[in-house]
Amino acid sequence: MKFFLDTARLSDIKYWTDMGLVDGVTTNPSLIAKEEGTFKDIIRDICSVVDGPVSVEATSTDTDGILAEAREFATWSDNIVVKVPFIKEGVRALPFLRDEDIATNTTLIFSAPQALIAMKAGTNYVSPFVGRLDDIGHNGMEVVADIVTMCTTYGFDAEVIVASIRHPLHVVESARMGADIATIPAGVLDKMFMHPLTDKGLAAFLKDWQSVTQ
Repeated sequence: MKFFLDTARLSDIKYWTDMGLVDGVTTNPSLIAKEEGTFKDIIRDICSVVDGPVSVEATSTDTDGILAEAREFATWSDNIVVKVPFIKEGVRALPFLRDEDIATNTTLIFSAPQALIAMKAGTNYVSPFVGRLDDIGHNGMEVVADIVTMCTTYGFDAEVIVASIRHPLHVVESARMGADIATIPAGVLDKMFMHPLTDKGLAAFLKDWQSVTQ
């Protein structure tokens, strides 16, 4: 399973990339707004650090606008992936971008039918938002399981990115279901290291080591 870091913070990206855990990065307008600098400079800095896909979200809601943004983003770096919202105008843009070899990540997916449409229209990635589904009483991981099954059964040329991850269990369940990618906030990735028995064991080893003759 690939890990994409869900952030636009360059310090976090460098930290986890140096550890060998980052296969790509996903951003969105909310994450960009938290950082200093121009939109273009932030994205280009990220691309200079990450040797993998970097998702950049189009904010237009009409097909022509999405296409124009996507073509501009694609000039910034070879590893740009354009996030396209799951709306009819966005889906309409997907075949055009596919023909132009501009990679796309269809975002704001909340159901299996939505993912099926996006994959059929030629997207490279689909991003079901599990955390937001859980928030309203739905089982987000069941949606992921259905999408993975459909993608595998019909051989769609797309990868499933589990998005809106809230805790380590979401990552484990994604891997168990065979999702291609989990896009993980830095805080959740940090929590994946934690276990009280690891801390207890290390403390015991260090205490015992103090009694060893050097």
